[in-house]
Amino acid sequence: MSKEKRILVNQENEIPFHNGMDFCVGTGRMFLALHKEYYEQLKMVQEAIGFKYIRGHGLFFSDMSIVHTYKDELGRDAVEYNFTYLDRVIDSYLSLGIRPFLELTFMPEHMASSGETTTFEWKANITPPKNHKEWTDMVQATLRHLLEHYGREEVLKWPIEVWNEPNQEDFWKDADMQSYFKLYEHTALAIKEVDPDFIVGGPAISGQLDEIWMRAFLEFVRDKKLPLDFVSRHNYIPHPPDKVGRYSYVKLCDIDFWLEPLDKTKAIIESFPEFKGIDIHITEYSTSYLPNCTIHDTNLNAAYIAAVLSRLGDKHVSYSYWTFSDVFEEKGVPFTPFHGGFGMVANNCIPKPTFWTFAFYKKLQGKCVHRSEEAIIMQLPNENYRGVLWNIDFKYNGEIMELLLQLPVKYNEYCLITKTVDEECCNPLKLWHDMGEPANLSAEQTAILKEHAVPLIKSESIVPVNSITEIKVTLNPNAVIYFELNRVERKTDRGYSYERTLKGEL
Repeated sequence: MSKEKRILVNQENEIPFHNGMDFCVGTGRMFLALHKEYYEQLKMVQEAIGFKYIRGHGLFFSDMSIVHTYKDELGRDAVEYNFTYLDRVIDSYLSLGIRPFLELTFMPEHMASSGETTTFEWKANITPPKNHKEWTDMVQATLRHLLEHYGREEVLKWPIEVWNEPNQEDFWKDADMQSYFKLYEHTALAIKEVDPDFIVGGPAISGQLDEIWMRAFLEFVRDKKLPLDFVSRHNYIPHPPDKVGRYSYVKLCDIDFWLEPLDKTKAIIESFPEFKGIDIHITEYSTSYLPNCTIHDTNLNAAYIAAVLSRLGDKHVSYSYWTFSDVFEEKGVPFTPFHGGFGMVANNCIPKPTFWTFAFYKKLQGKCVHRSEEAIIMQLPNENYRGVLWNIDFKYNGEIMELLLQLPVKYNEYCLITKTVDEECCNPLKLWHDMGEPANLSAEQTAILKEHAVPLIKSESIVPVNSITEIKVTLNPNAVIYFELNRVERKTDRGYSYERTLKGEL
């Protein structure tokens, strides 16, 4: 079963397209950055994609060892700070050309109003502080250290987000709106007291009662005249997953339906004259909100995210995929290399299909001359073309898509290069399954999975007819294909014949 579509590109078109996919990417809690595997995966991601910022949880969790209490010489309670691990993490980030997008979480136990309300396998405290001054003292001490250690010019480029998903009971005790607003007020004012040029925002909400929360938050900030440099929220597939054993299974929704909460948020923000035009950061998004959801490892995920990336920039400054890596422990240490983890890279540094969606989009520079539900095409200043094509097979009915691209050109010869990621040529999940789903890969198994987990590259020499290049591309179910059409200025060496070489002529 197949469908055909013709795409005629008009190079006079200039379609609005903001490609903010590389602004930020998500990660597990900050401490994990000290793992060797984590660093290797981030290095791999940065070399192939190159994100500008990275955002994760747990800046103030106990494993970062930032805040400590002790008795002074008079027996009084005292506090001291230790930034050894924080500096190691940030040093590793900066060495890879990526900056922190600071999320202020979670509550240190001695500051927490309740020691029994926690989240994740690693027991992060999600309660308000007993004393807001203790909390803001710690926030200010951390920021002053960063300013001193890394320099004001650098650190003021790091956005600061106050908490994570306070509208969810899993991340803020009772999802209490007023207690979060109080935390935001004290924190935002304390941040600006350290330096008024810090970039601070929130509320980083997701799903539940999101419209009510967003409107109430903006009213609170407006009425209190509080600092707010950006607005943030999250977005995931809303359908509840089916859980079996350690795994979750989710049904994808239509892209328009997935975008609907974000469109509503944008409309709410624009309805406030004080916040009209403010930067909106989607600081988390994915196809599922669970780190054991099998969809994340599939080619379907890669094709779906390709479609999402073609549209997310219309109303948002940035959108941060959750996450770059499967070094992640919210539900404990994973048992197998493919376990439905959030990451675009599986453990053992095996790129998943979604990794390549981001690598392909990174190359989309220039003027957008076509955008549709299956393609986005850019023309570079030198009149070469770049594009990403996809075929989402929601229902797994095996439908193949045939695209005929007609591109206006000026020159006599072009080289077409395609990079294909689909269920046949770049599907490490299937290869791992066929191997018997080994929990602990041997060196040989890891090597062959890495060899398979790369795009299929093809090339073709094209001579245009009547200043039009026609390209026929076949997309298998859940394929993502990147193409380049580059002008060729052939410079054949004296005596060399490619044709004779292939024919083996004397």
